[in-house]
Amino acid sequence: MILSDRSIKEKRKSGDIYIEPFSEKYIQPASYDLHLDNSILVFDTKNSKIIDVKQPIEDLMIKLEIDDKRGYTLKPKEFILANVIEVTGVNSKHVARLEGKSSLARMGLIIHATAGFLDPGNKLRLTLEIANLSPLPIRIYAGMKIAQLSFEELDKNCERPYGSKGLNSKYKGDMTVQASRMWKNF
Repeated sequence: MILSDRSIKEKRKSGDIYIEPFSEKYIQPASYDLHLDNSILVFDTKNSKIIDVKQPIEDLMIKLEIDDKRGYTLKPKEFILANVIEVTGVNSKHVARLEGKSSLARMGLIIHATAGFLDPGNKLRLTLEIANLSPLPIRIYAGMKIAQLSFEELDKNCERPYGSKGLNSKYKGDMTVQASRMWKNF
């Protein structure tokens, strides 16, 4: 069952879910608004030719900071990685789902390709997989509302929360934007 605004506040106070920084003004009827951090990773298309899923890709990406005044202009078909400002977490009886904002999607801005799930037991700054599907450039700004997070309660506590031995939890507790660690699966 998805948690309501009232339940989000209660579960945060009890420690079942974690959101920091937190402000009640960002609570929606069944979600919490998240904001874009200023650090992003972009692909170095000038010096990189191919992504090999069996190889680390950190060297294929460049870390940039979004300019406070000018923002960052995302070109059509461009893909970047970014974090949200908020650190979010859930205990072993809850999950959270990351969703885009409708107003941004209507411009062609997509904030996650597939990784929209916060596993039980994890606490981190969520990574956004931002893509511009529009035929026009889109300017984005650090601190802007970029996503929303809804929370759900599991029927029982999970046996092995994210980060448990043997799970190959590659992003446990990440606080800065990270490139894919898919290569660790091979």
